[in-house]
Amino acid sequence: MLALDDATLILLASVATLTLLAIAVFYRALAMDTLDPLFLRRVSPWSEAIPFLFLTLVVLNLVAGFHALGTLMAVGVIMLPAASARLWTKDLTLMLPSAAAIGALSSYAGLVLSYSSGLPSGPVIILAAGVFYFISLAFGRTGGLTRLRSPHGHLEG
Repeated sequence: MLALDDATLILLASVATLTLLAIAVFYRALAMDTLDPLFLRRVSPWSEAIPFLFLTLVVLNLVAGFHALGTLMAVGVIMLPAASARLWTKDLTLMLPSAAAIGALSSYAGLVLSYSSGLPSGPVIILAAGVFYFISLAFGRTGGLTRLRSPHGHLEG
């Protein structure tokens, strides 16, 4: 990770920029396709293209991640921050920045720990993301284990 060449860095920057632009432009359609695809099909002429856009963005990010981290670790760096954020909130508008913050913090913590200890950076980043996930699993407000221990009234969420 710390020894990426210029071509890989350009690939990563290009994919990240394209992904952020596509999410900025198609956010409502992507969210609606995730939450209620039948409604999107009724109200939007672009409804058939939105799932393919999402899959294209996922594949582009996976390919870029394969170059930077490796196959299995690229899947981990995509899934762990999103799963961690889901354990803290059910609101999509809060979940997206939370997942981005968890991903950035785990990347930073993994790189610092990797640099100071001499360990390979890719696995240490995934390890840091895994630590964030287990903290979220234990203390998350919407899906954490401490929430399961607190008593709820009848038919109360």
